[in-house]
Amino acid sequence: MNDTALLPPALEAIRAHEAEMVDIRHQIHANPELGFQENDTSDLVAARLERWGWEVHRGLGGTGVVGTLRAGTSTRRIGLRADMDALPIAETSGKAWASKVFGKMHACGHDGHTAMLLSAARHLAATRHFDGIVHAVFQPAEEGLGGARKMLEDGFLDLFPCDAMFGMHNGPGIPEGQFMAVPGCAMASADTCIITVKGVGGHAAFPHNAVDPILVGSALVMALQSVVSRNVPPLQTGIISLGAFLAGDAPNVIPGTAELRLSVRAMQPEIRDLLERRIHEIANAVAQTYGATADVNYMRRYPVLMNDPTQTAFCLDLVRDWLGETGLVPKPEPVPASEDFAFFLEKVPGCFINIGNGVGSVGGCMVHNAGYDFNDRILSTGATYWVKLVERWLAKV
Repeated sequence: MNDTALLPPALEAIRAHEAEMVDIRHQIHANPELGFQENDTSDLVAARLERWGWEVHRGLGGTGVVGTLRAGTSTRRIGLRADMDALPIAETSGKAWASKVFGKMHACGHDGHTAMLLSAARHLAATRHFDGIVHAVFQPAEEGLGGARKMLEDGFLDLFPCDAMFGMHNGPGIPEGQFMAVPGCAMASADTCIITVKGVGGHAAFPHNAVDPILVGSALVMALQSVVSRNVPPLQTGIISLGAFLAGDAPNVIPGTAELRLSVRAMQPEIRDLLERRIHEIANAVAQTYGATADVNYMRRYPVLMNDPTQTAFCLDLVRDWLGETGLVPKPEPVPASEDFAFFLEKVPGCFINIGNGVGSVGGCMVHNAGYDFNDRILSTGATYWVKLVERWLAKV
């Protein structure tokens, strides 16, 4: 008899311990920790993995946890990643498990991502219906601090080589339990640019004796928008958004400096290069026109997230075989948000997939919002996806 006949369906088995996983999710949600500070969360994750028989390694990226599980004789290796950090936002969800730490909350669902991977880890350890090596990667500091890059710098792939890596994120506005993935350029790069305009301060009554950096900065705001409208090809994506314009503090004083803080995004690496080059050129040219100077500090943060076409097709076929066409978003499109799982995908082929968090009042609140909460009804579905991915990717021969 085939040994799979003795096993209950993965979703059924996972739902048998769903209440435990929801409790874990609520515990993490109520006790949020910011990037590189996920000490209690890491302790919880490591303790659970060890209890279930995983080999546990700690310390990559400071607070990162990697669990390893082996079955059979194959040397094929797969990595599954969940993020653990919270955001500096004061929660207003009103849930019983809302954040106990003022000014910090899980506003992006990383508590749910951690719980889904833990749920899958529990099931995989109990069944071991695969042939190969699984690395469950619990990553710190996804929210703007590049925890994935730090884990790689600390030797993640040297210690835990992977033939492929996979990530998953909840998606508010997508029907709960539906999946979405895009091959190729799936998510935007995200860079930060600080432009400091240096003029000559003076009395507001004598502007001719000053070089007004506010005027220069205002001209820059308008000129920079021409990069997207006139330099980026119309069928490609570039975004330059001004998030802050800081200058002066008195109405009768022309300040000596002004500071512009930009968020810069692109869906293609070559457009990312174009945006950086043109920002430098325009900032210097505009400042010079007005007799000022511009100091451009361009900081590359997250690269374009590139889903490997073969691995993406593998994941979509898996969902299609499991849930049918209704389990997939009909016309998936790339999104201009960013994700530091892109650092892993620069090194290893893989796929980053979204699972619907829901629409409307249950799961529809967007991430990075003070009223957001992860939808517990998708926890077992996400965990089952992880299990099915491992069992198919590391299928027994």
